[in-house]
Amino acid sequence: MLITWHIVKLILWLIVFFNAIAALITVFRERRDIAATWAWLLVLTLLPVIGFIIYSFLGRKLPQRRLERIQTETQLELSEAFNRQREQFLLTPQPEEPTLRTYLRTIMLFQSIDNAFLSQHNMVELFNNGDQLFEKLLADIEAAKKSIHIEFYTIYNDQIGNQLRTILEQKAAVGVEVRVLYDSWGSMGVKPSFYDGLRKNGGYAGPFLLTRSNLFDFRLNYRDHRKIVVIDGEIGYVGGFNVGDQYLGRSPKFGPWRDTHLRIQGGGVYSLQQRFIRDWNASTKERAHRIDHYRSYFPKIKNTFGSTALQIVSSGPDSPLEEIKLGYLRLINAAQDHIWIQTPYLIPDDSVLDALKVAAHSGVDVRIMVPSMPDHAFVYRATQYYARNLAEDGVTIYFYQKGFLHAKTMVVDGEMASVGSANMDFRSFKLNFEINCFMYDADIAQRLERLFVEDIRNSRVMTPERFAAQPPWIRFKQTFSRLLSPIL
Repeated sequence: MLITWHIVKLILWLIVFFNAIAALITVFRERRDIAATWAWLLVLTLLPVIGFIIYSFLGRKLPQRRLERIQTETQLELSEAFNRQREQFLLTPQPEEPTLRTYLRTIMLFQSIDNAFLSQHNMVELFNNGDQLFEKLLADIEAAKKSIHIEFYTIYNDQIGNQLRTILEQKAAVGVEVRVLYDSWGSMGVKPSFYDGLRKNGGYAGPFLLTRSNLFDFRLNYRDHRKIVVIDGEIGYVGGFNVGDQYLGRSPKFGPWRDTHLRIQGGGVYSLQQRFIRDWNASTKERAHRIDHYRSYFPKIKNTFGSTALQIVSSGPDSPLEEIKLGYLRLINAAQDHIWIQTPYLIPDDSVLDALKVAAHSGVDVRIMVPSMPDHAFVYRATQYYARNLAEDGVTIYFYQKGFLHAKTMVVDGEMASVGSANMDFRSFKLNFEINCFMYDADIAQRLERLFVEDIRNSRVMTPERFAAQPPWIRFKQTFSRLLSPIL
C-alpha cells in the first residue's frame, strides 16, 4: 500500500512538473504583454489540463499569415486624398471650424496611427432602438441599385436574420452585387448553407479571415467584432448592433436591448467602404471573388449632406498600436469639463484606468454606465471590480437596469463623441478587430448626452458605500475575475 501511495505521489508530481513546463512553453512561444503573460501562467499552472482547454478557447492567436493578409491590403481610393489632407493639416495647423481646431491633435493622431481620413459635411443619424434601426437599414438595402456590403460579428438564423437574408437574395437576383462577411464564432450555430440561396442568386458570403468550420474553430479572441454596412458606396452604417432577434429586444433573457448605431451619408462612407473591401479581400481565398477594380465603389459624393466632421478608425491584432484605445486616451486626457461613457464591459488596462482617475481627480465630471445584468459571468464580475475601483476615485458609476446595455459610446465636453463596436476592455483594445466613428460635432455629442440622461432614469448610481455593502462572496468573485482581466 505504501509503495502504491508513493507511485501515486510520483505521478502527481510528474503531472505538475510537465504541466508547468508545458505552461511556460505555451505562454512564452508567442509575444504578449506582461499582464496577459502572468494571467495565462496563473490559469495554466493552477488548473492542470483544464487550463489548456481554456487556453484553446481564449489564448490561441491567429496565424501570422492571416494577419498579414490584412496588413498587405492597400488603402485603396482614399490614399491620394489622405496624403493631400495630411499635408494640408501640417501646413495650416489651425482649421477654421472651432471644434476641429479644438481637436486638431486628436485628428492628427488618427491620421498618423491609422491613416484615418477626416471627412466633413456628413449627415449622421443616431439610432438607439433596434426596431427603428432595422426598419431603416432594410429599407436602404431594398433601395440599393449597385452594391450591398455587409460585415457583422453576429448574423443569427432567426426572424430578423432571415428577413435580411431574404432581401439580400432578392437584390442579388436582380443583379445587385451582394457581399456578406461574418465572424464564424459570433455567428455560432449558423451553418454556411444558410447563405446557399444568396450564392445561388449570384451573391457572396463567407467567414472573416477564412476561419475553419465552427466545429473546429475554438478561438474566442481575435474575432471580427466590426459592424459595417455600405450601400451603393453612398450610405453607411456602423455601431454596436448585430443582426439577431435579441438586439431587437426579443430575448426573454436580456429583455429590452439598449444600443447605439449610426447611419452616415457623406464622405465618411468612403472609409467604411475601404475597411470592408480590405477585410473582404483579406478573407476570401477565391481570386475571382476579390475586389480588385474598386474605383466604382467610391462614387462622387456631394459635400452638402450635413455638418458632421468625422474619422472612421479601426484597430485589431494586425496592428501593435491599439488605435482606438489611443483615441480614447487622447480624448480622456483632453477633456476639460466632462466625459460620459457607456460600455457593456468595463475592463480597462492600466493606461486607461489611470487616465480616468486623473480626469476625475482633476475635477472632470467622469460618468460611466454599465449593465446591471451579466451576459458573461467572469466579464461581468471583472466589470464590477473596475467600476468599484473607479467609484472610489470619484467616478460616477451607473448600473443600467432596463434590459441590457450594449452601447459603446463616449462623449467629451459636449463637443466630440465616439460610437462604434469597441468596448472599454482588453479584448477590444488588443484582441478583436474593431471599428469606431469619432465625430467632431456638438449637435451629435449633445444628442448622445440627452440619451445618456434618459438612461440615467433607468439606472442605479453605485456609490462606494453601495459597493462596500455587497456580500464578501461577491467581492471575492470580483477580485478573482480581475486577475483574469487581461485574457477575458
